Amino acid sequence: MNIKGLDYNTKREKLLMPEYGREIQKMVDYAVGLPDKDERTKCARSIVELMETKVPQMRANADYEQALWDHLYLMSGKQLDIDWPFDVDGAEKIHEKPAPLPLPQGKIKLRHYGKLVEELLEKLKDMPDGSERNELIRVTANQMKRDLMTWGHGSIDDEKVADDMARLTDGAVQLDLNAFIFDKVTPIVNEVSGKKKKRK
Repeated sequence: MNIKGLDYNTKREKLLMPEYGREIQKMVDYAVGLPDKDERTKCARSIVELMETKVPQMRANADYEQALWDHLYLMSGKQLDIDWPFDVDGAEKIHEKPAPLPLPQGKIKLRHYGKLVEELLEKLKDMPDGSERNELIRVTANQMKRDLMTWGHGSIDDEKVADDMARLTDGAVQLDLNAFIFDKVTPIVNEVSGKKKKRK
């Protein structure tokens, strides 16, 4: 359906930064076309103030003012000739995609513990005795217990943790369950569904 006078977003030029809206983009385009540099600079300052009200959560960042001016520079297609209060040469870095994070490689012996716990257990194999090793054992054992509760079908057996810890460290770590105190772990209880049973 084509109604005369209606302007659909799908037919408009795509916005580079849609979070600021089309009206702000029109203001930026207007500022670029102003003949006087002082006038362009004043207009740019007013636009940045409006941009800040559109995305107030940016104020939580320490460099939010720099980011706003970077955004203005990009929205102008790098054509806005003003006295920039910030260096906008690095503005295009905003659109750079971060490098992909490397995924854990190799087979994980017990998947419910995950790669990080496995790395901790490997570290414990060769770690010298002392307070640092004791603390790492405590942290690792408690994490294993939480992982068992979450991914091991609700099992939080202390003996299972001690057995797995000894096996996965090739016997380097032997938990004394008579002396070792685990952190309190609250089992996850599934809430009873509120749905009524159908009558037969």
